[in-house]
Amino acid sequence: MGSIAICPGSFDPVTNGHLDIIKRGAKVFDTVYVAVLNNAGKNPLFTVEERVELLKEVTSSIPNVKVESHSGLLMEYAKNKQANTILRGLRAVSDFEYEMQITSVNRVIEKNIETLFMMTNNQYSFLSSSIVKEVAKYGGDVSELVPPIVEEALLKKFNL
Repeated sequence: MGSIAICPGSFDPVTNGHLDIIKRGAKVFDTVYVAVLNNAGKNPLFTVEERVELLKEVTSSIPNVKVESHSGLLMEYAKNKQANTILRGLRAVSDFEYEMQITSVNRVIEKNIETLFMMTNNQYSFLSSSIVKEVAKYGGDVSELVPPIVEEALLKKFNL
């Protein structure tokens, strides 16, 4: 069995920062499952199905990346995929505390799955899906923040 990582997130929408982590993860692991999670605490702009489709499009050139959705516990999903690693991107120190809490809980649930934090490329350290949505909502240029297909989808969502 090769190395399998899960790269989880809400990806609402997928940004160039997300894509950077996914691409770099695909160089480290034999298989990377991008798990689109349905976070009940968030009010998403895109449906889970739309997010999965956008991710499939932007990762189609990376053969060892698979995109799926999941609505249960991440560690159950990881066990089902026989993953040995959760891959998470860190933008800034402010992400660390939240990620540390999640990792600690995940370790209680499943001791045999490690979490690997990958530092986001500096050019994306400020980037979040929330910022992208805010800029797009008011007609701002997001072409350097998201892949072209995501920019199209945002313009369509906001009727721009």
